[in-house]
Amino acid sequence: MTSPRETFLKHICQTSSDPIGLEIDHAHGSYVYTKDGRRYLDFLSGIAVANIGHTYPAVIKAICKQAEQYLHVMVYGEYIQTPQVALAEKLASLLPESLSSIYFTNSGTEAVEGAIKLAKKCTGRTGLISFHGSYHGDTQGSLSVTGREVYRRPFYPLLPNVTFLPFNDPTVLNRIDSSVAAVITEPIQGEGGVIIPDRDFFRALLAQCRKVGALLIFDEVQTGMGRTGSLFAFEQLKMVPDILVLAKALGGGMPLGAFIASPAIMRYLSVDPPLSHVTTFGGHPVSCAAGLASLNIMLKKNLVRQSKETGKRLLTALQQLAKKNKAIHEARGMGMMIGLEFVEGHQCEQFVKRAREAGLLLGFTLHTNRVVRMTPPLTLSEKEMSEGLGIMERALKVIHS
Repeated sequence: MTSPRETFLKHICQTSSDPIGLEIDHAHGSYVYTKDGRRYLDFLSGIAVANIGHTYPAVIKAICKQAEQYLHVMVYGEYIQTPQVALAEKLASLLPESLSSIYFTNSGTEAVEGAIKLAKKCTGRTGLISFHGSYHGDTQGSLSVTGREVYRRPFYPLLPNVTFLPFNDPTVLNRIDSSVAAVITEPIQGEGGVIIPDRDFFRALLAQCRKVGALLIFDEVQTGMGRTGSLFAFEQLKMVPDILVLAKALGGGMPLGAFIASPAIMRYLSVDPPLSHVTTFGGHPVSCAAGLASLNIMLKKNLVRQSKETGKRLLTALQQLAKKNKAIHEARGMGMMIGLEFVEGHQCEQFVKRAREAGLLLGFTLHTNRVVRMTPPLTLSEKEMSEGLGIMERALKVIHS
């Protein structure tokens, strides 16, 4: 009989030559359990998806209840579906008045696609600005505004009229002119290595966009939903983008994304022609039910404040660890979004592997190979944080220079 591992390698498309290959049995809270009986402390959360932890009972209950009522019934935007309406209303109540019209999608990359289309249609312009080191998704449109040549090059030609500028450099912002429909940026570059820019850079960026009439798109797929110590990262910058993009934790573990703008901007998708942007499964009722339950838990448990406080303690501990180990260049982060940068890529890879062998899941990519990304659940306890730090300290002792 063929094992699941053999079937996985035979029939599931492999996106790397050496997949991690953990065979998942179940997950709960901050832990993932595998078929061989091992338990792993999850400091990655499916890359910032399980913000309230895995399989939170209230979310599972909401999923089951909605699944019994109805699943897919009609293309999004045609029928009034209570889970979509309720989640949209709740999100709008937590956002500035200018961000009150919500378009649900299946994922972050689709939300980026919608935001780009919306900006071009609203402004009548074709130019797009993004930043070096950025990551906005892997579909043709979102890849076109991703500032990583290693991802882009194999798929040329991509969208035309896209310009990339250095991130966190206000001196280049005068290149944003009246030909630009939109500027898209992450508040913190996640895939790029947890790069946190100066607040003055964003203020200058917003001012230049206002000056030339370009729309500002904030990609908060990873930074949103409490991850950085505020519900949305733009709140800490004390500025409001024209279009906000959300996904990952938005669905409470179910696939869900959204792009959000003012009604005045969003109306461009319903005219000339009508149905300018449609989706069959975007805003799936089960995903929206899960998303609302997750958001309510986050608010009830005050996980946004917990993200800020726990994240600060975790970062401080990692900075102390960095001072004691020459292999680490720097620990940086905001809230529960933290990057641990190594001096050498091979040290970083060894560290992540050793930590996983000891029962801790961390983030590592071949294309940002000196930075470990940590996005633990916002529900992480002091005991769990201590457990993770202990594993990391032991893992550092066995990596080779």
